[in-house]
Amino acid sequence: MNTNDLFDVVEATWPAAKETQVGPWLIRDGQGGGKRVSAARPVGPVTQNDVALAVAEMKKLGQPALFSLRPEDGQLDSILAQMGYEVLDPSILFIGSLFEETVPPVTAFDIWPPLQIMKDVWSEGGIGPGRIAVMERVTGPKTSILGRISDRAAGCAFVAIHGTTAMVHAVEVLPDYRRHGLARNMMYAAARWAKEQGAEHFSLVTTGSNVAAQSLYSSLGLSVVGRYHYRMKP
Repeated sequence: MNTNDLFDVVEATWPAAKETQVGPWLIRDGQGGGKRVSAARPVGPVTQNDVALAVAEMKKLGQPALFSLRPEDGQLDSILAQMGYEVLDPSILFIGSLFEETVPPVTAFDIWPPLQIMKDVWSEGGIGPGRIAVMERVTGPKTSILGRISDRAAGCAFVAIHGTTAMVHAVEVLPDYRRHGLARNMMYAAARWAKEQGAEHFSLVTTGSNVAAQSLYSSLGLSVVGRYHYRMKP
């Protein structure tokens, strides 16, 4: 699997409400689902004059002028930098083979649709109705993972499959329950579910600033295979 294939997995397992090609741009209607489903992407050669077109289309949707940039978009990245657009959320793509680990009893479960307590946990981490709607839009195999520790629900994640690759999104562990192995157990449960669905690979996206997540994913045997970032005016 090459990096572009993995970007296809990202888009299939965390989809925008609508995508429209306008000139050299792919314009995404995110409907409150976050940057990943709201940022414009170039689909052909772009000049500085084309930027205004994308900005106008995003304004029609009530969205800020936000651009998603991959390594091959270096020319556009330079244009936006010169126009005063600043880098946001440098992000890292991880992928690896499905791992088989035993999920400790009563620590992590796959549940769909997510329970209200799971939505409450997500909400505490800033993952609100707009992102829940993204999960509901996924058409392929999908589930949510409930993590428990100290006899309470304290973590959640969403996992979906495109082709033979599972991708985990929206990983959240309540602050008081972090660094106790809950996220790891949730990954074990996600991998177990993915294998049962016939997946062969396991993947995630995390921000470059989330060092703890990067350490966890590396320890699970996942490797960095791609990067991207956003640009937006302050």
